[in-house]
Amino acid sequence: MAEDKSAKSQGPAAPGSEGPALETIRKLVALMEEHGLVEVEVEQENLAVRLRKGGAEAPVVPAAVPVAPAPPARAAAPPAAGLPTINSPMVGTFHASSSPEADPYVKVGDHVTDESVVCVIEAMKVFNEIRSEMSGTIEKILVKNATPVEFGQPLFVIRPD
Repeated sequence: MAEDKSAKSQGPAAPGSEGPALETIRKLVALMEEHGLVEVEVEQENLAVRLRKGGAEAPVVPAAVPVAPAPPARAAAPPAAGLPTINSPMVGTFHASSSPEADPYVKVGDHVTDESVVCVIEAMKVFNEIRSEMSGTIEKILVKNATPVEFGQPLFVIRPD
């Protein structure tokens, strides 16, 4: 039986000859592992890459799909003067409780420690627990349940111990 040699020569490139795009992807995967990232997106000249960690159940969304703009952050009411905030470490949807029927993780006036879970942020169907990272009393909740939040957006005002 004769082999079709022309088909083999058009197959995938040999290891080591993949080119700069594959090398960039490998470096991004290594950075994700090193820093514990769930998602990374990079656009350079003629290369656009979005990598997501997780199960196969997450839908693949083409980068060209327009995304509805998030409602403007509630910047009209500044946090209490001089008090620190607990900020969102990622883009996603803010959830005050673990489920719609559950009590919220924290309410105004609750005391938290640096390890207390104060909310979850859903990003790419993954629910990420957000911890206070400081001890104190919750003075104000700045976002409503089930609303989109941005990276660095203040979520809570806290009065440190």
